[in-house]
Amino acid sequence: MSGMDKFARLAALKPARGAGARPATLRAPEDADELAQLLGAAVARNRFGEHLAVRNWFSTPEYAEPSATALEILARTRDEAVSRRTRAALADPSRWLFLDTETTGLAGGTGTYAFLVGIAWRDAGGLQTEQFFLRDFSEEHSLLHELAARLAERPVLVTFNGKSFDWPLLESRFTMTRAIAAPRLAAHLDLLHPARALWKLRLGSVRLVELERHVLDAPRLGWRRENDVPSALIPQFYFDYLRGGPAAPLVSVARHNQMDLRGLAALFGKINTLLSTESHEDPDVHSLDLFGLSRYLDRRGEADRAHSVCERALDAGLPAEYRPQAHRDLAIRARRRGDHAAAAALWEQLLGDARDALQACEQLAIHYERRAKDPARAAEYVRLGLKKAQLARAQAAHAWSASASATRAARMQEKFQQRLARLEHQMESKLGAAPAPLLMRAKSAAGPAGRPRAG
Repeated sequence: MSGMDKFARLAALKPARGAGARPATLRAPEDADELAQLLGAAVARNRFGEHLAVRNWFSTPEYAEPSATALEILARTRDEAVSRRTRAALADPSRWLFLDTETTGLAGGTGTYAFLVGIAWRDAGGLQTEQFFLRDFSEEHSLLHELAARLAERPVLVTFNGKSFDWPLLESRFTMTRAIAAPRLAAHLDLLHPARALWKLRLGSVRLVELERHVLDAPRLGWRRENDVPSALIPQFYFDYLRGGPAAPLVSVARHNQMDLRGLAALFGKINTLLSTESHEDPDVHSLDLFGLSRYLDRRGEADRAHSVCERALDAGLPAEYRPQAHRDLAIRARRRGDHAAAAALWEQLLGDARDALQACEQLAIHYERRAKDPARAAEYVRLGLKKAQLARAQAAHAWSASASATRAARMQEKFQQRLARLEHQMESKLGAAPAPLLMRAKSAAGPAGRPRAG
């Protein structure tokens, strides 16, 4: 056992903050309770029965004050601003609860149990963890009652994929008890979605263990996932135990859950730093991470910050395959804020890119027709777009499974043809409305009422 683990066990003996309000009583396990002995767990008892409880305190990851800007962005949805109740709850980190579950199945469903529920919260500059464990399915009501009490104290839930898996599963288990109401959350921050936006371009996989290795630098924080149990094996380890098998493998499961909680807390700290106002000025942030951050900020309504972060990503050496995409994003944002000249300059840079050339031609044609009032220049970009659309259709016809590309090229070709016809009509009408040069000279030579001027 490492020195840090020994310290954690000693720290676990101190009472948790708010313990006086906890409904369960704790007692030492019996000698015959092998699982409790191996886990170093107490037996928690409330009016619904018993379950095991394991408590530890860790000095890392260290507590970092949440940024108001980051919290506003994380809690915001596409369609609604953050409510006053949510904002008030988020502003008080003492009401946050990190949560992770280990279950009898990875697909969910009404037959899936959360046999281990791990929770954690910031306390005394570090992280307090508590894990509830079912020795048998009959202990579920006791576990859920205890979890509901914790969520009543700390109704801001922080999870990793918890909106899709952990919390819906727990809500269904609460419902099935018919005796314990599912707690009402003040807010739910699911860190999977910002993590995917920020790091998927660079890492591919955004599993928590990969983020710990490549983003969080877990060894620097003081822990390693040595001999970690694969998630796919966890349900089988538990079923083996229920059938009378060994309890020892479940110690690895409890440690896996504990590491997930610590990783979750550290991940929030990292995301909090990146979403803070001046984060993009950090020279150590990878260009792909900056690009992912710019797109996430844009989806969250932070258009100005998204624009500056995207420019910073390009300056930081964004890989060539992503640069056209960054230029397109910048062009769209410039157009939205009314900087049409800057948008046109960016679209010009995309004329040679196969993926964006058609859109660039269309946007430049619109710009010169509507903004610059230059139909002749607009027609030039339309004719260029027609050639590129015809070429794209020809290439798609010889490519395997390219029907979507062919359909898009055909649609763009039709739009260009319609736009060109309109522009040519405008130019012909303008030319027909102007006096011929000879008539202009004759008119200038005539006196009043069209009489020739005196020589």
